[in-house]
Amino acid sequence: MHLFPFPIVSSPPLSISSLFPSSFITLTNHTLSHALSTSHFPLLNTMRNNNLVVENFSEFYDNWVLKLEQILHQLLQVSKKKTNGNTEQEVQELVSKVTSHIKQYYTVKWGAAHEHVLVFFSPPWLTPLENAYLWITGWKPSTVFKLVESLNKTTTFNMTQEQENKVEELRMRIKMEEEKVESEMERQQVALADRKTVELAKMCSRARNDDGGGGGGGDVVMVAEKVGVTMKGVLTGLEKIMKSSDCVRLKTLKGVLDLLTPMQCVYFLAANIAMQLRLRQWGKKRDIAGSIMNDK
Repeated sequence: MHLFPFPIVSSPPLSISSLFPSSFITLTNHTLSHALSTSHFPLLNTMRNNNLVVENFSEFYDNWVLKLEQILHQLLQVSKKKTNGNTEQEVQELVSKVTSHIKQYYTVKWGAAHEHVLVFFSPPWLTPLENAYLWITGWKPSTVFKLVESLNKTTTFNMTQEQENKVEELRMRIKMEEEKVESEMERQQVALADRKTVELAKMCSRARNDDGGGGGGGDVVMVAEKVGVTMKGVLTGLEKIMKSSDCVRLKTLKGVLDLLTPMQCVYFLAANIAMQLRLRQWGKKRDIAGSIMNDK
């Protein structure tokens, strides 16, 4: 059943950029403050807009979730009627509505991440519980197959043997793509020990100490330029990894939906969305309970 209203592109080629340790960030705080006051560092000046990106996307996400709740209600209504009260066209239109809503999320996400990718690795618009289950800025694709397996144990879902075989083939392909993305992320993390990173951290430390003595202003600017170049590479690499993980997520959804009947798609999407919304509700309840305990 081909219902996704947009093509799922292949994962983009990943470039391996050097990262640097948190101590490096601490050492360069003073250096960055100098750079931010100049007009020669567009990347660093862009950091001033990060709060605006977070604010705008948080508002978008809250509204997107509200719409998702409405869609879940529609899916549940259709699933209760089963095939007797719905035409195939009506069911397909509803499933297309869901996939269009999902497309909107990733379109806005990619646009916002281009401005501030780091926030998507620990998004403040999610609860700590939701963040604990993140896999590279989103849900892990392989969890979908566990959901399909659980649904197939019910009498309403009832996949054929051919469907089961094709789902298993898809699961193996997605597992390989997950491992590829994880490998690229691991390379980014291992790059913390890169020789160039260590040398740059030392330069930041020396520049900070020299500037603290009243001189070395030129060194501060030079180091800030190097930091800007390095940071640009880091953020570009992380953005590519984020998009690669999103591509695997979208391929997984499209692959599963293409293998299911229209009503099976309804059951699957309803269960998948309900799981996402319940996790959010549980996370909010824990946050509220924690706040009450702290106030006592």
